[in-house]
Amino acid sequence: MKHIYLLNGPNLNMLGLREPDIYGKTTLAELEHQLIRHANAKEKATLVHAQYNDEAKMLDAIHAIFNEPKAVGLIINPGGWTHTSVALRDALAMLSIPIVEVHISNIHAREAFRQQSYVSGVATGVICGLGLTGYHLALDFLLSKIDK
Repeated sequence: MKHIYLLNGPNLNMLGLREPDIYGKTTLAELEHQLIRHANAKEKATLVHAQYNDEAKMLDAIHAIFNEPKAVGLIINPGGWTHTSVALRDALAMLSIPIVEVHISNIHAREAFRQQSYVSGVATGVICGLGLTGYHLALDFLLSKIDK
């Protein structure tokens, strides 16, 4: 079975608790469960998911994806590293699989420092401002690429 990866960055482990007016009340575990069920229902790929508050561990995970022959796509919400990490951007640039950058909130309608993304330039696509639906749309996009 092919693998679609889901990587979430810092503070996303606090989904459902942190600023629910911006990020909603669904927990990360609940979101991951929904996406796993969705991927399994399509019977095209397994969803492999992880969340990191440590940037070095996130980079190591991306390096592991680089060496994974079953990898067919990556959904990534880099959290705050979106706006700060050239190292994350460089690691993602090494991948030859489609990458979808997802943000729950509309980063372009927030503070000025959140409007710059180092990741967008190496992503296949960017989804922001659609809440958790953005993750589902990213997964559907990557699942559609498997047959092509």
